[in-house]
Amino acid sequence: MLSIETILLVAAVLLFLSVAASKVSDKFGVPVLLLFLTIGMLAGSEGIGGIYFNDPWFTKSLGTIALIFILFSGGFDTNWKDIRHILLRGLCLSTIGVLITAVAVGLFATFILKFSLLEGFLLGAIVSSTDACAVFNILRSKSVGLRGRLQPLLEFESGSNDPMAVFLTVGIISLLKNPGLSSTHLIPAFLMDMGIGAVSAFVLSKVIIFTINRLKLTHEGLYPVLMISLVLLTYAVTTALKGNGFLAVYIGGVLVGNAHLIHKKTLKNFYDGIAWLMQIAMFLTLGLLVFPSKIIPVIGMGLLISIFLMFIARPLSVFLCLSLTKMNVREKTMVSWVGLRGAVPIILATFPLLERIPKADIIFNIVFFIVLTSVLFQGTTLSMVSKFLNVDAPFKNKRIYPIEFEHTSEINAELEDLIIPYDSQAAGKSLFKIGIPAECLIVLISRDDKFFIPNGVTVLNGGDVLLVLANKQALQKLYSIVNNKFI
Repeated sequence: MLSIETILLVAAVLLFLSVAASKVSDKFGVPVLLLFLTIGMLAGSEGIGGIYFNDPWFTKSLGTIALIFILFSGGFDTNWKDIRHILLRGLCLSTIGVLITAVAVGLFATFILKFSLLEGFLLGAIVSSTDACAVFNILRSKSVGLRGRLQPLLEFESGSNDPMAVFLTVGIISLLKNPGLSSTHLIPAFLMDMGIGAVSAFVLSKVIIFTINRLKLTHEGLYPVLMISLVLLTYAVTTALKGNGFLAVYIGGVLVGNAHLIHKKTLKNFYDGIAWLMQIAMFLTLGLLVFPSKIIPVIGMGLLISIFLMFIARPLSVFLCLSLTKMNVREKTMVSWVGLRGAVPIILATFPLLERIPKADIIFNIVFFIVLTSVLFQGTTLSMVSKFLNVDAPFKNKRIYPIEFEHTSEINAELEDLIIPYDSQAAGKSLFKIGIPAECLIVLISRDDKFFIPNGVTVLNGGDVLLVLANKQALQKLYSIVNNKFI
């Protein structure tokens, strides 16, 4: 039996290596997911670490907890203004698109690989959801963004399609365990699962917002702890009511993240860190769970399904779901190619293992291989494909300022940045000469990646970034002033 000191030492080393691996991802564009999995596999019983781990129950439990916080964090960081225009097409991709992918892969596995129909559909359901988190890590490392509404569409789809994949996986497992059960029972089960999840998210998000804003805690550090309890409560209550807890957590995150909340910046930073910790822990555990020697016999089947998934099933679901939109073929092709498989399929592959479903071991190993090939092949070519399809755009890094402003109900103001265009009439003039509205306070100016505090005689240059504290009306007036160009 290992001592607690040894366990902590191993955990610390693995976490450190994983964080350090993220720098490799940033520099060379290698998918960070792949690096985390590789570290786990190297530390496993067939790697140099020699750590024996074969506990699907622990992996599933850890994966569930990790997904709760990853989905909440993703929703919490989602701007409603970015997704409201793509909401319907995003919902279509995350529900009907997932179903089409699952059915297509299921039929392929049934007729080509000789799985039974339900076993094929189970495999299809497990690999039906996408992980765009890895996608945007890769694009960010290459300083590449996506044009128009492609990025918010893909972010919303990846955050909202996991609940559908979970529902399909659990539903098909129930059909395999109960042969007399009709598949038609999945229809009312789906409506109840998603309906209760959505209603629960709406109600409990109101509870979270009310509690955070009204419970005046003495110590600011307690607010993230309070939020942890409320997020877990959202999942637990929803699942107890037979609803989809993952859907409730994601929708709840979106609703809470777009509401006025005290200490929102603190909470966002905290949950960003928690999401990374959960991803690292989850990927390391999944890497430990797999036995590379068991992957080799299924390489042939895994490769066939990977090719079918990347070039037929995913494009079929995307083009059908987006057929009535104004998106062009290049944009739809990019959405198809961004269908990266991540950790969720591997977690879902532990479900049939725990239920002792026939071919569960084969399914798990095939799924792991599919994820690896998806990350290796699609992940490493994303930047190239986006440029080839001419849908790439400069990546917009969030500017980090040396000060922060916390919005509260007591002050009607926001802290916003404003760029001085090079052809603006304000360029070359001092601040007091451009007629700044009285309600605007220029807090800082960023010039040549350096910050300084301005005064009335400070002369503005084209390209300066002004950090402005003001209400919306005053900000709009200032926007009009600085965007008034030379004739």
